[in-house]
Amino acid sequence: MNGTPPSGETPTPPSTASGVAPAGPVRIVALTEETTEWLYLLGEEHRLVGISGYTVRPRRARLDKPRVSAFLDGKIDRIVALEPDLVIGFSDMQAALADKLIRLGLNVLVTNQRSVEEIFSTLRLVALLIGAQARAQAWIEQCRSRHAEIARAAAAWPRRPRVYFEEWDAPMISAIRWVSELIALAGGDDVFPELALRSLGKDRVIADAAEPARRAPDVIVGSWCGKKFRAERVAARPGWHAVPAVRDGELHEVKSCDILQPGPAALTDGLEQLHRLLARWVHKHPA
Repeated sequence: MNGTPPSGETPTPPSTASGVAPAGPVRIVALTEETTEWLYLLGEEHRLVGISGYTVRPRRARLDKPRVSAFLDGKIDRIVALEPDLVIGFSDMQAALADKLIRLGLNVLVTNQRSVEEIFSTLRLVALLIGAQARAQAWIEQCRSRHAEIARAAAAWPRRPRVYFEEWDAPMISAIRWVSELIALAGGDDVFPELALRSLGKDRVIADAAEPARRAPDVIVGSWCGKKFRAERVAARPGWHAVPAVRDGELHEVKSCDILQPGPAALTDGLEQLHRLLARWVHKHPA
């Protein structure tokens, strides 16, 4: 499965001919991409009146909806003018933006999901707010079924590759918790599992630039928060020439929109990409 609804299906907004208003908020501003993608997947995109400028999933959202925020800040006047009955954001990093909107009298929900299970819980919460629980549960069950298939396939591998996931390059920041968990599900072992438990990026900074090399990853995956991953720069770092991943040319990119948004994309396309990369490594390195 992937994070995109089947082609040709155009969700129909709930009818109000009976005079009964649709459940939950009807004018939503999504400050991050995962909420936008989730509402499209649920067929509830008609509720969206504003989205993040970083949104690329689904692609048509950029054409359909006004872009009113970055990540750390937003166009406050435009957001207020849209008269949203709910603004949804993500993480402590949007606390200042949320504070401005709350002080202007808007209803704001900011979630702080960091693990795969917390992502699933947040998807359920948003679906509950708009009365789309049944559709959400069907999607989640399908997603979990695919996760179980991937786990079974990886369990049969003779070896598990060691994976260094780099979320940023200067300073070097290792994988956030849900990414570390998806690496494990995909069939690999995160070489910085202790850092994955730290929710804030500043707490996952790798102070010693030689430490990733010492942990000898078999595969390096870069996802530099929207900046293009430069494998050649990683390979040229002092002392990294002998790293198995560098020696074997196993440096890969998974785009941040597919893995670093804590929503449908990471659970589907992000995981699938990780699994394919690791499966190819296993095929090249039989026991």
